Amino acid sequence: MDPRQLFERFWFDQQTLLIAEVGINHNGDLNLARQSIESAARVGANAVKFQNYRTEDFISDRTLKYEYISNENTIVESQFDMFKRCELSPASLPVLKEICDQNSVLFLSTPMGKDGLDDLVRLGVPMLKNGSDCLQHIPLIQAMAKTGLPTLISTGMATFEDITEAVNAYREAGGKDLVLMHCTSAYPTPPKEVNLNKIPALAEAFGCPVGFSDHSAGIIAALGAVAVGARIIEKHFTLDRKLPGPDHRFSSDPEEWRQLVDAVHELEVCLGSDRIVPTESENHGRNEFRLSCVAAKPLPGGHCLTEADVAFRRPGNGLPPKEVVKLVGRKLLAPVESGYLFKLDDLG
Repeated sequence: MDPRQLFERFWFDQQTLLIAEVGINHNGDLNLARQSIESAARVGANAVKFQNYRTEDFISDRTLKYEYISNENTIVESQFDMFKRCELSPASLPVLKEICDQNSVLFLSTPMGKDGLDDLVRLGVPMLKNGSDCLQHIPLIQAMAKTGLPTLISTGMATFEDITEAVNAYREAGGKDLVLMHCTSAYPTPPKEVNLNKIPALAEAFGCPVGFSDHSAGIIAALGAVAVGARIIEKHFTLDRKLPGPDHRFSSDPEEWRQLVDAVHELEVCLGSDRIVPTESENHGRNEFRLSCVAAKPLPGGHCLTEADVAFRRPGNGLPPKEVVKLVGRKLLAPVESGYLFKLDDLG
């Protein structure tokens, strides 16, 4: 599919692009990465995303530590060692893309620099992703814009000014199809910090689609994001939350991902149209369930109607209650039984 067609399909056609973020959950094991792609495809993901980088390009201080929970144990290790262990070689990217192609899902990846971006462009990825940690990497954002590919820019940790600077840089460099990805860079994100209301606020402020990069546990936040307008959902995916590593415990396993996919598709149907008109089912109900003006009791011909003579009963195919004023004070031309649906031509 042409990148522009892809962009239009998942935004203008109101379909939700569901991205399974494997990220570094492959733990540096290409076979685990393959199994992750195959599993994500089976449970309904539209795309599978990785991270391609050279650790030395963004970490030089090897004393920097990262603390996370894995299998209920608190782990503190060198950031350099952790990322190096999960580093994908450029040679592995075409292998992963081929596996994605074989499983009919899109291959996506987040680069950390220009070399990684060039690798992805040569590979023919359909869209690009700029991570929250690179929101201020303006040269990288400009390079992404110049590719002409649709680009997702995550907004974790950002001020309004940070986002404005990144968006302006992208557009001034010629970028067209921009999607901001609302994101909270906390792993996992507590519910009180998800802030889904930022999604419509960002869309209004920057005049572009806004998706959701979800780092919370469970599927509630992702469903809420779709409800407030997100049409791209990126959520971490793992084969097993008990695998070692920093992101597995809050990632969705295959069972939860299937629940997410099914719930999103049902929610898309529920969102429906914004036209304020009765639905097809309601048009039938307008007659069955609404009320009409009927005779409250048997009434003789020549009787002058009062409010007490009129009751409001189903079905709704007679005069509606709001038109009772058209009946009061007028005379019946013929006697009527209790429950008779009044018609204006019955009156003199």
